[in-house]
Amino acid sequence: MRIEPIVPDRGPSSPAGESNDAARQFERLVDAAGQALATADGAEAAFARGHGGLQEMVVSRAQADIALAVAASGAQRAAQALNTLLGMQI
Repeated sequence: MRIEPIVPDRGPSSPAGESNDAARQFERLVDAAGQALATADGAEAAFARGHGGLQEMVVSRAQADIALAVAASGAQRAAQALNTLLGMQI
């Protein structure tokens, strides 16, 4: 049995930079969530050492939780959209 990849005749009809731009925006969103989590971890460590305040620690953890929820929601919606596209009958 011989398997050959399917090569399209032409690229997508959408503007060339549109899909790349969406991917970059999502990448920035995930990076921002990671940075917020790192900041929250640092604030918690500073509070544990006695150098940071309780309010700063709680606010940074809440911001990290919100950023993580937004990134997870975006990933879930992208997966749902892909699942819908893959489930279409052609």
